[in-house]
Amino acid sequence: MADIISNTDLRVGTCIDVDGTLYVVTAFQPAKFGKWSWVTKTKLRDINTGFIVEKVFKPGDKIVRAILEGRQAQYMYKDDGGFHFLDQETFEDVLLSSDLVGEASDFLIENMMVEILMYGDKYVSINLPSYVELKVVDAPPGIKGDTASGGSKPATLETGIVVQVPLFVNIGEIIRVDTRTREYLERA
Repeated sequence: MADIISNTDLRVGTCIDVDGTLYVVTAFQPAKFGKWSWVTKTKLRDINTGFIVEKVFKPGDKIVRAILEGRQAQYMYKDDGGFHFLDQETFEDVLLSSDLVGEASDFLIENMMVEILMYGDKYVSINLPSYVELKVVDAPPGIKGDTASGGSKPATLETGIVVQVPLFVNIGEIIRVDTRTREYLERA
């Protein structure tokens, strides 16, 4: 369920247990402290409340990394209660809150497969595929002479997210978007 790591092992996305509360590292910054030691300044998001706290870890600190179990799930739909997924193991409806899904909601389309992360029997977060294919629903028109090496323009995708795309991309096209950087990759 958990193992001990040092302050230098902390990375964005690492889930840790601090005094019985689960946090996800959202930012970290190594900083020199004194003559020889390095501390790690972190921003942690409380899994339960969503609040962000700042904490500094010293070299001697024993940090408990929470081992998360991943389960495959299919995104079904969103309603007032949250986001509904179908667990591919148990075929049960899994309801996740908007706070838990977070910015991943910008990429969710019906029937998409995701990984739901759990700590014990508690849902913690979701992992998206590295890229998704989304349809362009609004973009300024391309102008004759636009090239692949030219500039970029904003395009609204079917989920409502706006990304910068090359000038040659038009309404109705399917494009690939990196879910980590939120950037255009290529036409699908």
